[in-house]
Amino acid sequence: MPLPDDYLKYSARAYGMDNPHFDWVSHEKRTKKSLADGTRTIATIIVPLEFFPLDPPKAPFLHPGSVKTPYPDLRHFTVRDYGNRVGVYRLLSAFKDAGVQATFAVNAEVALRYPPLIADIKAAGHEIAAHGLSTAHIHHDGLSVEEETQLIGKTRDCFPNAVTWMSPARNQSYRTLELLAKAGFKICLDWEADSLPTEFKTDHGPIWSLPNYGEIGDFKLLIDRSQSDEEWIDQIIAAATYNLGVYDDEGANSFAFTMTPYVLGQPFRIHAVRKVLDA
Repeated sequence: MPLPDDYLKYSARAYGMDNPHFDWVSHEKRTKKSLADGTRTIATIIVPLEFFPLDPPKAPFLHPGSVKTPYPDLRHFTVRDYGNRVGVYRLLSAFKDAGVQATFAVNAEVALRYPPLIADIKAAGHEIAAHGLSTAHIHHDGLSVEEETQLIGKTRDCFPNAVTWMSPARNQSYRTLELLAKAGFKICLDWEADSLPTEFKTDHGPIWSLPNYGEIGDFKLLIDRSQSDEEWIDQIIAAATYNLGVYDDEGANSFAFTMTPYVLGQPFRIHAVRKVLDA
């Protein structure tokens, strides 16, 4: 059976990158970056605080962390709720003991439901990043401009001072970055395009992409791949050690990774968090 004529047509295909936000440049031709205080590499901890509805929408796709079994999936729902009430405070305690500040990527629904939690995060000196409305509100190209603008606008109303954004499920449409820049966001945690912060061009000014490595995210390694706590510890430290080792050749690199409260905030895993922070 022959393919339809339009099967191989792709409207975004172009010479070089299939997006207009940054230019293609090979690794060895990049300009070395340095930091004013002499720091050789940066590791950013992202703590996602997400609201998962009991009956999540299946379109455009089910959020990777969503409840799985038929409604009402109280087992998975309560584990995620545990993270936002119990596990997150274990992480806050570990951060305090280590003298570390993190970026808390917060769904607007979480901020509206648990104001004392947001107050405690701010009081501890951590950054609040906007993480969309909830896991049920995924950004994708099937949305109209008006629909996506409304999603970002409602989120912005909840986080008027946030400069950093992370999309629910880290999914975007082709217009998301433009709309984020228009709404005043300066940093995006969705992309993994490089090993250092990359300035993305938009019609509303630049927005910086901070590389957020899904490959070393705790949910990916500990839940999806069933790795041990020790393997996760080793991989986080290996990423930082590698960046330090290539500083003379490549300059300052950076990476971000997640610490999910309902995963790492469990009592049998908090030791792993402390070992990573101590390293």
